[in-house]
This record gives sequence, C-alpha cells and structure tokens, in this order.
Amino acid sequence: MPFSWHEIHEHLMQSSTPLGFQRAFDAFRQDHEHLEHFHDPAAVLDTLHHGSRDHEAKNRILTSLIMAAQSRNKSADCALTMMLLALWPGLDAIMRRSKRRRLGYADELPSEILGRATEAIRCLDLSRVNRVAATILRNIERDIMRAHQREVSRQRQHADIDPDEVSIGVFVREPTTSPERLEAEVASIIGVDARLVLRVAVDGFSQIEIAVELGLSEAASRKRYQRATRRLRDAMQKNA
Repeated sequence: MPFSWHEIHEHLMQSSTPLGFQRAFDAFRQDHEHLEHFHDPAAVLDTLHHGSRDHEAKNRILTSLIMAAQSRNKSADCALTMMLLALWPGLDAIMRRSKRRRLGYADELPSEILGRATEAIRCLDLSRVNRVAATILRNIERDIMRAHQREVSRQRQHADIDPDEVSIGVFVREPTTSPERLEAEVASIIGVDARLVLRVAVDGFSQIEIAVELGLSEAASRKRYQRATRRLRDAMQKNA
C-alpha cells in the first residue's frame, strides 16, 4: 500500500533523530566548512527553515549537503535525508499544487515526488546551478507536469480502443494450455503485470477485486492495467 505524504514526512523525521544519524552527520560535517559549526542536524534544518534571510549562506549550506549526499561515503544517506527535510516546505507546496491540478493519481503523487526529489539531489550538477533549492524544486514540478501531459496525450491517442477488448481478443487459448504457461507467455510480452491483465481479461475479475488481491490501490491497479494492455497492443501491431 502506498505511503501517504504525511507518513513519508514522519518517517524522514524519525530517521533523523537516532544516535546513528548524529554520528553520520558528524562524519561529513567536518569536511564542509559551511556545516562544521553546526552541532546536530536539527540546527542545520532550523537555520534553513527559520534562520536569517541570508539566502547566499543558506545556498552554501544546501550545496554542502548536496555534495555530501552525492559522495560514496556511508554518511551519504544521512545527507540525503537532511536535504529532503530541508526542501520539504517546497516539496509540500508542489504536492498541494499537483493535487489541485489533478496531475496523475493522488495516491501515487507522494512516492513520485519523493522519487524525483531523491534523483534530483543525487544527480544535480552543482557546476551548472546557482540556486540549489529553486532549481531542484522547479525541475521536479516541471517533470511532473510533463509526465502528466505525456500520459494525457497517450490516453487521447488510444481513447477509441477499449483495453478490455484488446486483451480479451488476444487471450483465446487452446484448452490444453495451462494457466501457468499462458501467464509465462504473456509475461514475456508485458512483464510483471501479466497476472493482473489475465485475472481481469480471462478470469473475469474486476480491477477493484484484483487490486485487493495484489495489494494495490484501485488507481494503481487501473493505471498498471492500462499500461500493460497498451504494451500488449503495441507488440501485436509490430507483429501484425
């Protein structure tokens, strides 16, 4: 079951308090002059969220955290967690705007934003960035909007095709074909969602019922089913 936005924040907060987290912070703060005078992670976050209006100083702190998060040291995960918490007000604003604009499925947005933020922090090229926080947040929101626009475009292109009809037409099998063999054959085409598609198209279950069976949300089940049947249709067209 997907984590809620609140649960993700609670997990990040809880993971930043143990003694091991403090030790990891101590391990990298000495290597960065803009962090070395802070005695604990909470002091860093307090400065970033409630400190002075010296934006240059805050940007230097964020840059140091990015460098630590991109390192190969064992403390990199600590720096990543601190960066996510430092960016949380901006990430929260993106979450609220995305929900208001109905970008994607609401229950999938938390993990999508978290994943994009993590990737942005790990991959940011500091040599090409002046404002760390603004750049990361702008890129995340831009990418979410672009992904939504691509999904809308795909749905419009295939709006005249019923995924159920596509899959039912394909999965006519010989009586001697075992369910296991059929699933293996379908999996070779559409991957891990073969069981989801077969349970709906062949066995006649609703997507809601299969969502419960597979431990998915209804929205996630519907989205994965649509993607899988699109992959199947594309494979059929190539082989036609």
